[in-house]
Amino acid sequence: MVKPFVPQLVYVEPRALEYPNGQRLISKFEDMGIEIRKTTSHNQIRNLPGENHFQKYRNAKSTLVVGVRKTLKFDTSKPSAEYAIPLATGCMGHCHYCYLQTTMGSKPYIRTYVNVDEIFEAAQNYMVERAPESTRFEASCTSDIVGVDHLTHHLKQAIEFFGRSKHGKLRFVTKFAHVDHLLDADHQGKTRFRFSINDDYIIKYFEPGTSRLHERIEAAAKVAEAGYPLGFIVAPIYLHDGWEEGYLEMFEKLEASLPAFARKDLTFEMIQHRFTKPAKRVIQENYPMTKLELDESKRKTKWGRYGIYKYVYQDEQQEAIKDTIGGYVKRFFPNAKIEYFT
Repeated sequence: MVKPFVPQLVYVEPRALEYPNGQRLISKFEDMGIEIRKTTSHNQIRNLPGENHFQKYRNAKSTLVVGVRKTLKFDTSKPSAEYAIPLATGCMGHCHYCYLQTTMGSKPYIRTYVNVDEIFEAAQNYMVERAPESTRFEASCTSDIVGVDHLTHHLKQAIEFFGRSKHGKLRFVTKFAHVDHLLDADHQGKTRFRFSINDDYIIKYFEPGTSRLHERIEAAAKVAEAGYPLGFIVAPIYLHDGWEEGYLEMFEKLEASLPAFARKDLTFEMIQHRFTKPAKRVIQENYPMTKLELDESKRKTKWGRYGIYKYVYQDEQQEAIKDTIGGYVKRFFPNAKIEYFT
């Protein structure tokens, strides 16, 4: 079992100590005996330990920076929400394919932002603009927020803030099973708690440092019992030898382990594996032994929203993925909603 994340090193921005969350966290890390260093900015961590890129990258992934989020203009989000709400950046997992490797670039350390009340105030302004329509906020565009929240509880504060809101809804996705502290949050049914799931081959070879499939499913059952609307993201859907059987087994395990009450209002999102040329360079630098197939000649190009081509599966492969995985959803969870395939 993957243990809950504990940073080996903590950096703090002096301004973070002006906020109750900052004071609480630094006090907690002092009690845990973790080394704490000062930094002028959460964007400027220069003296990370390590003699080469490989060591520095791994040390960064076990470093937490306690900072203040200065930019309170939210990005428009993925297909699943109107806006991304920035509670944290970076992730302690080591998923080889992850797009955060390129978006984080030279800053793969984990950042948590203590000025949550200012972030919630900005969210409130976005809700007012769209009222009386509801506004959905995605909390996991730049991080796996659950992976760090057992320490910070900023996500828990967000869940309760949206629970009190008139027009707001929160959603996030995780590969971690450390959810116990979130079960008693007063969510009022306004937070959709989603788990990223994949077949055993992909979790074994490409998702080190994350909870195993059975742990994620057990956590999903707890979350559903706590009354949260539940969802699953099957991502990235990756074609490997025996992928149809691999995903069939995954759905069989999910169907066998998910209690009846967890199937009410269930959603699925499906995302095929894709990569860009810059991502390929970074992946091969960070994980030189990866088995991930990154051959551009086997893919087709798709123009991405950030002005760069993505390499996605060929049309007939995409159809096979859609038919196969979509078929499994309909077979095992006939009442679930498939939100999108991309």
